[in-house]
Amino acid sequence: MSYAIITVGGKQYRVREGERLLVDRLAVEDGKTFTPGVLLVGDDGEPQLAPQGVVVTAKVLGQQRGPKIRIGKYKKRTGYKRHNGFRAALTQIEIESIGGARAAKPKAEPKSAEPKSAEPKSVEPVAGVAVAEPAAEIAGLPAGYADLTVAAIKDAAGGWDAAELAAALEYEHAHGNRKGAIAAIEAAQQEKEA
Repeated sequence: MSYAIITVGGKQYRVREGERLLVDRLAVEDGKTFTPGVLLVGDDGEPQLAPQGVVVTAKVLGQQRGPKIRIGKYKKRTGYKRHNGFRAALTQIEIESIGGARAAKPKAEPKSAEPKSAEPKSVEPVAGVAVAEPAAEIAGLPAGYADLTVAAIKDAAGGWDAAELAAALEYEHAHGNRKGAIAAIEAAQQEKEA
């Protein structure tokens, strides 16, 4: 392969093997190699757009600063003069190779579709430490309460009786301690009392 068009830092560059070039600052340590995105590969024949299995390997040679650019602003007859300067942060890279197959990444194992068991895990009490009860063991808790969001609790709290509200409040203080849920439950309790 005689040349490739790669993308580094949102810009495109036409490169050949052994070529050195300056690109915008990269967060890669000096001496490390990386693989930029490949947009096109060409040789004596027909160029290939977005080739599959072709990789370009580049090595970071060092970090540099670009040439100083002087910026001057001036408005006549007003005394307005401003001077500013700029030096770009750059990284020098060298193209080591073009072509070759990309190393296949090991595929992650798919998550099993088996539902998790609803059985609570046994927790052994430690001396001096209070252990909170699982949601299923709190008496009077509304069905599926542990899975409800704060917005769902606000909507559903009006239809719960006093025992369910008390159990939900106890659960929130012991587990989630979500301020929005606590406020919604307390407001529903006040409505029930009034």
